[in-house]
Amino acid sequence: MKSTGTPWLTVIIPSHCGEEWIDTSLGSLAGEADGGVEVLLIDGSPTSATRDIARRYLDRLRLRLFERCDLKSWQTKTNFGVQEASSRHICWLGVDDVWLPGRCLAVRSWIDADAEIPLHLAPCAIIDDHGRRLGSWRCPLPADVALQSAAVTERLLVQNFIAAPAPVFRRDAWLACDGLDENLWYTADWDLWLKLVARGPVRYHDQITVGFRIHEKSLTVTGSRNRADFTNQMDTVLRRHLSKLSDGSRRVERAARASIAVNAALASASAGDGGQLLGAASRILGLGPFGMYRYLRDSRILDRIIPRLRAKLAGVL
Repeated sequence: MKSTGTPWLTVIIPSHCGEEWIDTSLGSLAGEADGGVEVLLIDGSPTSATRDIARRYLDRLRLRLFERCDLKSWQTKTNFGVQEASSRHICWLGVDDVWLPGRCLAVRSWIDADAEIPLHLAPCAIIDDHGRRLGSWRCPLPADVALQSAAVTERLLVQNFIAAPAPVFRRDAWLACDGLDENLWYTADWDLWLKLVARGPVRYHDQITVGFRIHEKSLTVTGSRNRADFTNQMDTVLRRHLSKLSDGSRRVERAARASIAVNAALASASAGDGGQLLGAASRILGLGPFGMYRYLRDSRILDRIIPRLRAKLAGVL
């Protein structure tokens, strides 16, 4: 694809042994992206299989390939990608995720309408390993208005309701907050969103333009089987950002800790141990009517659970 000046958007794809998915993900970009969108594939695979497939798109995408076996985690690859990006606005795409029709046009309209916003949020479709739609994952935020940091932080602390491939952010805002914490294998994106939210107003666009894939090999499935570490990942982010709230922080903390208990119990149940579910349910009931409402509103638990139940029934997870 012919390059036309400085790109207006960079898409970062961190990859490790992504040869099963990369053709589909790059194909979804090729169907949408124009010459102003650059794609950075940062691949740490031990073989060239992923990169060999990606090279087929060099004439269809403004694609830059990086062979970086020294970058072990998706966090380090993504941070490297942001450093290398040529555009002011960036998004990232899991090697197993996809763009949906209309993504490029929608993102361009968000940026054109308000280029100074540090973070644009959006919902996503949840898809299975065959690309079949299992549900929608939305943010509990009003759409198309400037949202102040405190209001978004209060809700986001209860649960990470942001699907990583959906947002668009300013490169300078990412760099100013030091990007992804490479010590957080599970909650690095949640921590990042909270840091970006703190840098200024946020806009939520109620347009589904990406597909977030769930399958048995995904990190959220395999990593969450270590319950203690899984819980500690969430506790770390909560402790780090709770101090940003003043009024109502105690109520938010109670809902957030109940949410962590539910997440840990669901992870254990997914691994075959359902013994924590009753205790987690008691934590939710103990919040009282308003606290339960806050939890159900902000956790998006039905958005997250129903697609996974459908995937299990279909034998995907």
